[in-house]
Amino acid sequence: MAIRILLFFIVVLNGLFSLAQDATVVNVQVQGAKRTKTTFLNNLVTLKAGMELDSVLLEQDVARLQRLPSVSHAYYQVFSSDTNVNGYNVYYNVEENFTLIPFANLFSSSNDAFAFRVGLQEFNFLGRGISLGGFYQYDVFNSFGVALRAPHLFSRTTGLSLSYNDFTTQEPVFFDDTTADYRYNNRGFEIMGLHEFNFKNRIELGGSLFTEDYEYLYGATSNNVPRSLKVDKHLLKFIYNYENIKYFFYFLDGFRSTLNFQYVGSTDTTLPEFLIGFNDFVYFKRVGDKGNWANRLRLGLASNVNTPFAPFTVDNNLNIRGVGNTIDRGTGAIVFNTEYRHTLIEENWFVLQGNFFVDGGSWRNPGGSFNDFSDKSNIRIYPGIGLRLMHKRIFNAIFRIDYGYGVTKDASRGLVFGIGQYF
Repeated sequence: MAIRILLFFIVVLNGLFSLAQDATVVNVQVQGAKRTKTTFLNNLVTLKAGMELDSVLLEQDVARLQRLPSVSHAYYQVFSSDTNVNGYNVYYNVEENFTLIPFANLFSSSNDAFAFRVGLQEFNFLGRGISLGGFYQYDVFNSFGVALRAPHLFSRTTGLSLSYNDFTTQEPVFFDDTTADYRYNNRGFEIMGLHEFNFKNRIELGGSLFTEDYEYLYGATSNNVPRSLKVDKHLLKFIYNYENIKYFFYFLDGFRSTLNFQYVGSTDTTLPEFLIGFNDFVYFKRVGDKGNWANRLRLGLASNVNTPFAPFTVDNNLNIRGVGNTIDRGTGAIVFNTEYRHTLIEENWFVLQGNFFVDGGSWRNPGGSFNDFSDKSNIRIYPGIGLRLMHKRIFNAIFRIDYGYGVTKDASRGLVFGIGQYF
């Protein structure tokens, strides 16, 4: 009797195992899209009819959809098929963002004058995940730029980006423990090929042709530093991105690493050719239902040329909140940003977040040594607090304001405004 019962359970378990193994996808549909082309979304998901039902692919497809600027949230549903005993219907449900976004950014220029940037960007052009936009900036001088980014132009994994910029600012140049202000213009275009190897790994490869133009305005002078300089340059760029981040509306959890390596060639030895590379390591952690801990570490080095036009800058809008606009330059950088974001108010579409942060970093002086990183005069630490006002249904509709207060030597303090999270 016991043998018969054992054989019965073996047969039943074997049958159940066979059914599980034979679970097949009969139909795949994407639901909820209004402004985004359904055919585009169907091409993005990897699970197709006829394939074995795979929970790993389901999770990856949802995460892939959530990365799209046009999608604020996505999830999947699986139902048994009425026509196939071992078949299943899969439904991906998306909640869309509004993606035609005007933006405005107010800030102070290098001489504390009023400055602003305004623009318009469509993140879902033609309903196919293409970003198209432009900006106008007034910061003592006029600047503008246009850009197009189509990561799925040629296939689900391969695309292209194009941009043109005519950017003019008033820039401080540092030499012999003094400072001079120059009118700086950078005009050129860039083309990059985009390719995704798999869900977590993708690269960008391309280059640009541009002209840099420096014109002396006022400040210190030196026989070794030209009053005017106009140089044609070319740039080759390689970007490798690894991303394993889970998205839940504006909450992030996971790790991302972005390597940016560039070779810049020059037609003038005054601005010689150089190599530059930096890597951003970013880590996010959900804390309860309302908290998000965010961290960024940037490590960067460039050719150690003793020039007042060094590539790494210390700047409010790039790395240290409250430090000021382009207060120093270097040929190496170590920067660490950490902040805790906490949701104070959340309604159907509106979110108010508060945050506490600490920004810190150090730079290698042009022509200096690695010991510069430990030099007290190069180290800057700025704790601070801030607010975020968000619209949950509009992509990147995050207005931020931060106040940073320096605690290191000769520190400053100040407000920093912007659109989007700082990192």
